[in-house]
Amino acid sequence: MNVNEPRVRPTLRLARERGVFVATGMLLASFSHAVNPYAIAYERNVPVRMRDGVELRADIYRPDAEGKFPVLLQRTPYDKDNAVAVALKAASLGYVVIIEDVRGRYASEGEWYPFKNEQNDGYDTVEWAAGLTYSTGKVGMFGGSYVGATQMLAAIAHPPHLAGICPFVTGSNYHDNWTYQGGAFDALFSGAWTSDLAQDTFSRAVKKHTNALNGIRSLPLFNYPLFDFQQKPAQSTSSLAPYYLDWLDHPSYDDFWKRVSIEEHFPDIIVPALHVGAWYDLFLGGSLRNYMGIKAHGGNEEARRGQRLWVAVGGHAGNGPKIGALDFGQASKVDDNQIMLDWYDYLFKGVQNEFDSGKRVMIFVMGINRWRQEDDWPLARAKSTRYYLHSTGTANGLAAGGSERSSDGSLSVVAPAAEKPDHYVYDPNDPVQTVGGPVALTGAGPQDQRQAESRNDVLVYTTPSFAKDTEVTGPLSLDLYVSTSAVDTDFTGMLVDVWPNGFTQNLTSGILRLRYRQSQEKPEPANPGETYHITLDLWATSNVFLAGHKLRLEVSSSNFPRYDRNLNTGEEQARATGMVKATNVIYHDKARPSALIVPIVP
Repeated sequence: MNVNEPRVRPTLRLARERGVFVATGMLLASFSHAVNPYAIAYERNVPVRMRDGVELRADIYRPDAEGKFPVLLQRTPYDKDNAVAVALKAASLGYVVIIEDVRGRYASEGEWYPFKNEQNDGYDTVEWAAGLTYSTGKVGMFGGSYVGATQMLAAIAHPPHLAGICPFVTGSNYHDNWTYQGGAFDALFSGAWTSDLAQDTFSRAVKKHTNALNGIRSLPLFNYPLFDFQQKPAQSTSSLAPYYLDWLDHPSYDDFWKRVSIEEHFPDIIVPALHVGAWYDLFLGGSLRNYMGIKAHGGNEEARRGQRLWVAVGGHAGNGPKIGALDFGQASKVDDNQIMLDWYDYLFKGVQNEFDSGKRVMIFVMGINRWRQEDDWPLARAKSTRYYLHSTGTANGLAAGGSERSSDGSLSVVAPAAEKPDHYVYDPNDPVQTVGGPVALTGAGPQDQRQAESRNDVLVYTTPSFAKDTEVTGPLSLDLYVSTSAVDTDFTGMLVDVWPNGFTQNLTSGILRLRYRQSQEKPEPANPGETYHITLDLWATSNVFLAGHKLRLEVSSSNFPRYDRNLNTGEEQARATGMVKATNVIYHDKARPSALIVPIVP
């Protein structure tokens, strides 16, 4: 055996739900950077009892050596068997690694319902892990997406032995930057995620109702039932994923969401955290808000000073170097597991590495495709710049191939004077199609937007070509003066980098459902024809517009299927079926100076 290969020996024969698991042989993995890796002891399906008596199941990987070691804990709904590689790697380097199926998932007992039980279950699991005989009592959590939510929710319960978290690409508010955005239902992600989660729920239901004896007397033999359901196996959303229907029943930000909102509980978080986000990730807004919120409002000085932020390129849209239609170079490819291990080496073992540099933030700057350390986020030196919308009332669309058609939409730092507004007809039966962005089902990441820009219901505003490289890094927003012929409609905005060859690279986007223009908590119908001043949150980006490139803004009223279509009737969206067309107007004149607000880095 190579000296650099960790050796894994099974220590227990543990009962599974069905049959007996017997670990045999040696599991090998090569980690060449480990000079003297530990042999690894391995325990499977260890019961962890929650305060209400439900037993969750965890796998434990630990150094097969005397002494005590810090614990790295992952609580996942995605099957703990998928974390073997990182568990082996971390255990070989001197950590106890615990991978637990959350309540109601795979090997764990209980009923699955997203977010609901993660505070208490997270607290109980952390304290159980801290009390293991080979634990130092320090517990750190790690993982991404919903596994990031299990960390954030555990952290607001502040178990005494939780000493750090490392949430990758996760949300800060499970209403506004998880299930909804700007009041619009994040339909594609919510549907795809729920369908994926429901597979294990369905499998557990089938296993529960499988007993040959219950159908053995059936005649004729052709009628033998595979499963002993009184009725056919339920495949409805109400039986397999009732939480999905609850999300639809709570379109506004009410107590249903506030109970599990991280943003409502930043002062309850008292641990250091490394937040890892990505520019094309669907939870980018949450990653940035978590960092800024705990840094400003964390429950103690250690927490406020202990926040770190990394922002890569792809996140849920994929890892580098090739993301979507673009290659961001080898430097863009990130090793999430190594970043996490470096964080805990610094935090738990006092290792001097990039986290000891005094810089809080590491970002990947697109365009020049380089990593850069920063003192903080947002960048203090970035200058908030207004690019005002201009046209003669004909900013609708571009011709096929990207050449200017009748569109004369432009962006300029010069405020408008007297100008005609732009208008278009939004038809819910013919929405603008999602192209690229955070959701993989639409061809994730950066994709060419020219097809969308050719539509008459997409307004296009473009700067002249930049004479020199121009960096945009930081939060972005879109300040619009609008009216509509309907009682409700949506407005969307997208920031685009236009290449000299015509390729139009989407950078970031946002949406606002007009009924939520004042508040996410209390929707208000619109008065047809009345002008409203609204702001769309476009989240953030970091991109250098190279010399010869242009900055472009697209404005429309749909981005489907990423978001549900606003049917423009003002009815409850989740139950409405009728739809009407809406004539939507964007004003840009002296009294109503609509503008894209971007941070320019000098």
